[in-house]
Amino acid sequence: MPRFFVPSENVNDRQIRITGSDASHIMRSLRMAKGEKLTVCDMHSTEYECVIQGFEGTDVLLDVMNKSVGRTEPPYKAMLFQALPKGDKMELIIQKAVETGAYAIVPFISERCISRPDAKSAKGKLERWNKIALEAAKQCGRGIIPEVLPICSFDEAVRMASDADAPILFYEGDGVRSLKSVLSDVKLNENEPITVSAMIGAEGGFAKSEVEKAFESGLVPTGLGNRILRCETAGIVALSAISYALEL
Repeated sequence: MPRFFVPSENVNDRQIRITGSDASHIMRSLRMAKGEKLTVCDMHSTEYECVIQGFEGTDVLLDVMNKSVGRTEPPYKAMLFQALPKGDKMELIIQKAVETGAYAIVPFISERCISRPDAKSAKGKLERWNKIALEAAKQCGRGIIPEVLPICSFDEAVRMASDADAPILFYEGDGVRSLKSVLSDVKLNENEPITVSAMIGAEGGFAKSEVEKAFESGLVPTGLGNRILRCETAGIVALSAISYALEL
């Protein structure tokens, strides 16, 4: 069944209005007609089973048949902090991060990053990255649209990551704890989702000084096993492991 996200102000318990590009997609690409069914999410994990009631200009009007709390969101909020990789690798990382349960993705510049876009290029990339996150959220049935935040510095990323209940820096060097050990200490909260941050380096990993700074800020240096993973693989493995430990 087609799935769409709509702003909460376009939703009530009996009727929903879809506007803009999604409405155009329903009418022109999907060629849906009155009486056909689709699913709508209000971006806050509430899902609505709807039937098309009619069309009003460029808008699609839906009648709500059933309302329920979505079951696709993890019982935690995982933020993926990804040092900018080369080329278009970030697009794959964002797509798979959304599929594996990330709440948000934060791209940052670290010492060993080769990609360092200027302000104009960064703005264009951010717009594209958020479109990729939206399409991935639709495809995998997320209850929210994970946000890709603007590119920030390493220091800012560490500051943000350190605020999590479980702040983790993935590092292939010595002196790290196993991810299994770190996640065994994490306890879910029934009343409020805990937060988990996962910091991943670029192709060259993190500089030792960055690891020390992250450690001083409260992040736990953690490994992903004995094999060296590509930067576009590491985040997927990390989020999958977090999902297995805390969700599945």
